[in-house]
Amino acid sequence: MSRKAAVVALTALAPISWGSTYFVTTEFLPPDRPLFTGLMRALPAGLLLLALTRKLPQGAWWGKSAVLGALNIGAFFPLLFLAAYRLPGGVAAVVGSVGPLFVVGLAALFLGEKPTVKTLLTAVAAAFGVSLVVLKAGAAFDLIGVAAGLLSSLSMSAGIVFTKRWGRPEGVGALALTGWQLTAGGLVILPIAFLVEGAPPALTGTNVAGYVYLALGNTAISYFLWFRGIERLSASSATLLGPLSPITAAVIGWVALGQALGPVQVLGMAIAFGATLAGQLGPRTPKAPARIVSFSSTERNGQEVSMDLEGSGVRR
Repeated sequence: MSRKAAVVALTALAPISWGSTYFVTTEFLPPDRPLFTGLMRALPAGLLLLALTRKLPQGAWWGKSAVLGALNIGAFFPLLFLAAYRLPGGVAAVVGSVGPLFVVGLAALFLGEKPTVKTLLTAVAAAFGVSLVVLKAGAAFDLIGVAAGLLSSLSMSAGIVFTKRWGRPEGVGALALTGWQLTAGGLVILPIAFLVEGAPPALTGTNVAGYVYLALGNTAISYFLWFRGIERLSASSATLLGPLSPITAAVIGWVALGQALGPVQVLGMAIAFGATLAGQLGPRTPKAPARIVSFSSTERNGQEVSMDLEGSGVRR
């Protein structure tokens, strides 16, 4: 397996894990507490990673961590849950599937990644495939819900692009950066959850097990793999792994909940999965050539010495 394929495979585990969120939420968690669920996903995971890494942001990274945490977690979760409450699940998923198109535009603006016809067609195909998987006939549309869904997708898309643009400070690992963002995002959700939903509900053992899974596997580990992958892949390649989430949710619904999976849904899964693969098959991004500094006509012991600093040392 090539190095890029390994990075793609590990990064893909994040959206695959997120595809289990609906099943865990409906089967293990108290009902009608989406913001509290978002809080329990983000803040405990962030604090755990802070405790493990023992690193805090320095200087400008306090502000950058707050921005990234708000985009990737703090604003994304509440908007996503608002869309889920105002729209049927299929419509919300389709609205969210336009994320790759947002990323293509933002990456061109902030990262200089020029959009190609292939990238645009792949993003459209992915959204179309997701729509076949999850969209039901006669699904109702709600303007507030659609707006919330689009804004949640835009928020996470901007988070992907700025995570790629800013990277991480020297000497700080991806695990610490993930902890900063999850903590910042959780702190954004905290007052919203208490204002909207009130005091936390009484929890059963099943509820606690569900929240532990969401905080550890579904959030701490998954977001670590996601942010690590964003560093190593282009923004468009990373975001085109997103359709794996609704595909996984559909498969879990079919296997664990007995939900129907007809020929149209299977076709949609094939299209979305094909678009995901196509998004990873682009040419490798060439490394920027190192600046060459040449010192010619330098006399040393009567000999001319030419130094090439491109990485090969000194040539004579």
